[in-house]
Amino acid sequence: MLSAQAAEAIILEQVAPPHQQHIELVKLSEATGRILAAPITSELDFPHWDNSAMDGYAVRYADVAHSSAEHPVTLEVIEEIPAGYCPQKTIAPGQAARIFTGACLPPGADTIVIQEDTQPDGDRIKILTTPQLRAFVRHQGSYSRAGDPLLPPGISLGVAEIAVLAAAKCVSVPVYAKLKVALISTGNELIPPEHPIAPGKLVDSNQYALASWVMQMGAEPLILGIIPDEPQALKTAIAKALLTADIVLSTGGVSVGDYDYVGQILADLGGEILVNSVAVKPGKPLTFATFPNCLYFGLPGNPVSALVTCWRFVQPALKKRSGLAGEFWGPEWWPVRSSTELRSGGKRETYLWGNLRSVNGETQFILAPGSQNSGNLINLAQTNALAMLPVGQTCTQAGEFVQILKVR
Repeated sequence: MLSAQAAEAIILEQVAPPHQQHIELVKLSEATGRILAAPITSELDFPHWDNSAMDGYAVRYADVAHSSAEHPVTLEVIEEIPAGYCPQKTIAPGQAARIFTGACLPPGADTIVIQEDTQPDGDRIKILTTPQLRAFVRHQGSYSRAGDPLLPPGISLGVAEIAVLAAAKCVSVPVYAKLKVALISTGNELIPPEHPIAPGKLVDSNQYALASWVMQMGAEPLILGIIPDEPQALKTAIAKALLTADIVLSTGGVSVGDYDYVGQILADLGGEILVNSVAVKPGKPLTFATFPNCLYFGLPGNPVSALVTCWRFVQPALKKRSGLAGEFWGPEWWPVRSSTELRSGGKRETYLWGNLRSVNGETQFILAPGSQNSGNLINLAQTNALAMLPVGQTCTQAGEFVQILKVR
């Protein structure tokens, strides 16, 4: 049985980043959440031209360097410059232009006096203060020069990144193709939600939970449904999944029971099984196998175990395989104070679920009420974090720090 750290290292070592043939162009309107596959530059300076950061008056600093409320400088207003308008006149000594936020700075001007520091006087304006030189002027190229890198490859495109792409006039965005993740639920006891329940049967929640998680991760789920515990049916379904997906996630059938056939089927299909048991709770019966063009994760059948192993072991692999940049794709652990005592058996790395909440201005971990049982989906709902107790630690006292993995 491998440690969690050893299993994680083996998995990530086997995951290759995407190749150039996995790059596709998508419309800017469809790029949100995708992984950028090439660096982005622009032929434009940002800002494109000198412009005003405030409503006010464009002036020559030399004219107002000694202005004050007691001794205001009066300037002739020769032009009004709204945003989107190209200035037509040059500011000469003794002159100013009315200007609005975002408007081009007229030639000759080098400073903006905000309107709150002025007093209109017919076609003239009184300057009631001495501004700073170049105050409220956004200079051309001060954010980025033409040709400078704007966005690196390997990032997930969120709101701000989409805005940068639009500003850079990047209407076709190079992104990595979405990973295809096949989902298989195994077990004679499983039924879909729309079927009537019967004694001994269980509703298959794993298929829907994992499909939702895969979509949250920006990948495309391929739902292959429920497969009974019959070797030939399982072999046919797994072989199909290996041909159509980049990653396969199956739930159930990976323990040591009489009806757990997945491990042998993977070997028969030519897979190299590198992980078949991990010292974690929940999630011990985790299988990881590699095929020439596909990765296979055999997850436990218990619904909490399936999700915990996804968050702990599959998520790093999916991040790396999807093209996200970084030298470390593993879970991000955060030290957070626990509001209650946490206990474990100490023999395996143990995960307890709950919520991160602000308590008196400090983020704390609050354990979910009810049983911390691998089959108890009810109290897993509406949680957002896992607390990890390492091997050998049986108790964390209330008020002590614990390592937290955010899961929402």
